[in-house]
Amino acid sequence: MIIDPSAFNDITRVILAGAIEVHRTLGAGLLESIYMPCLQFELASRKLRFVVQRTIPITYKGIALDACYRVDLIVEDLVVVEVKSVAALMPVHQSQTLTYMRLTECPAGLLINFNVPRLMDGVRRLINPRAGGGDGGSESRSDTRNGITQRNEATEI
Repeated sequence: MIIDPSAFNDITRVILAGAIEVHRTLGAGLLESIYMPCLQFELASRKLRFVVQRTIPITYKGIALDACYRVDLIVEDLVVVEVKSVAALMPVHQSQTLTYMRLTECPAGLLINFNVPRLMDGVRRLINPRAGGGDGGSESRSDTRNGITQRNEATEI
């Protein structure tokens, strides 16, 4: 599947603009359960399509398990958005988002921590080259275990 990077770059910019608006209005220190409906409101007002808490079934060695993952948001069928409100993002939060991206085959992901003084300091933008959406031009680190590349960008909105 070939995806034009500008397609999800434009979407991530709009998502981040909505997240910034939520953060400016509410500030830091609230629960994820407060930020989620506000972010959904902002995405809807920006005319983005999204699904909330999409379930992803788990298969282990060909056996369907009676368990599933739940992805916070998938926007425009291209961007996984994982919302956090924690003291600091941990590697496990990034791994969780990368796994959701791999399982959904989404080319991009945003890990957004609302519990920071400046929202963009709590944002991690991730790229999944297996989905065909990787582009050049920013620092990247390849994770050979799952074939997903992280891109660190300091893009301001």
